[in-house]
Amino acid sequence: MDVAEPPQDGRAPSGGRRAAPWGPCRPLDGITVVSLEHAIAAPFCTRQLADLGARVIKVERPGAGDFARAYDTRVRGQSSHFVWTNRSKESLALDLKDPAALQALQALVAKADVLVQNLAPGAAARMGLSWGELHARHPRLIVCDISGYGEDGPYRDRKAYDLLIQAEAGLLSVTGTPEAPSKAGNSMADIAAGMYAYSGILAALLQRQRTGEGGHIDVSMLESLAEWMSYPMYYAYEGAAPPPRTGASHASIYPYGPFRTADGTVILGLQNEREWAAFCDKVLRQPQLAGDPRFDANARRTANRAALDAAIHAVFGTLSTGEVEQRLDDAQIANGRMNDMAGLWAHPQLKARDRWRSVATPAGPIPALLPPGRNSSFDYRMGPVPAVGEHTEAILRELGLAPVKEAG
Repeated sequence: MDVAEPPQDGRAPSGGRRAAPWGPCRPLDGITVVSLEHAIAAPFCTRQLADLGARVIKVERPGAGDFARAYDTRVRGQSSHFVWTNRSKESLALDLKDPAALQALQALVAKADVLVQNLAPGAAARMGLSWGELHARHPRLIVCDISGYGEDGPYRDRKAYDLLIQAEAGLLSVTGTPEAPSKAGNSMADIAAGMYAYSGILAALLQRQRTGEGGHIDVSMLESLAEWMSYPMYYAYEGAAPPPRTGASHASIYPYGPFRTADGTVILGLQNEREWAAFCDKVLRQPQLAGDPRFDANARRTANRAALDAAIHAVFGTLSTGEVEQRLDDAQIANGRMNDMAGLWAHPQLKARDRWRSVATPAGPIPALLPPGRNSSFDYRMGPVPAVGEHTEAILRELGLAPVKEAG
């Protein structure tokens, strides 16, 4: 893969859209974020803040660091989860059971704009880092607590992992095949919580400009994923039958999903009756099928999907994947390739839009995608992934403090 080498300071080269001199021009330049974080939700939130220029200081346990560093060794001996969510950060290794280390953390928080934490329930409060205590001492500080279930309610003290929240939020009940539920192949609950924490912090920073006061953001994984589950919840409104598990097909729109061809599979989707008529005419070449009373509305196509599936496969089974794709394109029917990870790495659209950069890590440079959303007014930061405690000495010196104990 051809990727550009980053400048020595870790900032991304221009994406080709504009030529601008380097300088302090990102939206969050000058904002300092301290994060007591592990796993995915909080690190994904803070990495996005770093993308926009914030200084993110990641507090880790001495030695092992964030336990996500040990999830796997797939990226030059480093964790795939960790390199994804931790670029552009500084790592401060502190044993927070040591009073001197806790004092250093308090001094750091006093100078910060934002504190993010997703420790076990109650852990931050036991260190004097509850919203109430912090707001009394630092009224401009924004505090974002990320947890499985939120700071109150009967589930507040329960530990939560992504799979458990996918189950609690009902995602497993609508994902998979009729025979077996399946978890999503990515950490959807963590990602959802990280996104809402990120947007909540941006909103709090804007609000602080108006009021001069910091704010408290209480983000729960359950509530974040429940928001994303609103369509199937409403589909099952007032006791109605929930969406069935339909594999890679859509539960309530048809045809929408994977269909076999003579030599492979195509993915296609119809959204309206105009597209259904074009599909029958130009793809199936059976224009009379559009008016068949079994199929002349989406609800009836969904109810009679077995019969329609047989009609589609009777045609597709005689055609190659390329021939079906050409017919779909000619009819302006949305379709896509069922890529694996190798296909995504090599996706021609990502290459054509110059989305890849090179990011430094302790084990050498790796390719990394620019954040979504090409922006004409600034360049995203694409800085190095830190080693555990790489910046401890420099940060403590900046605070005027002596080195602290690093026993894990």
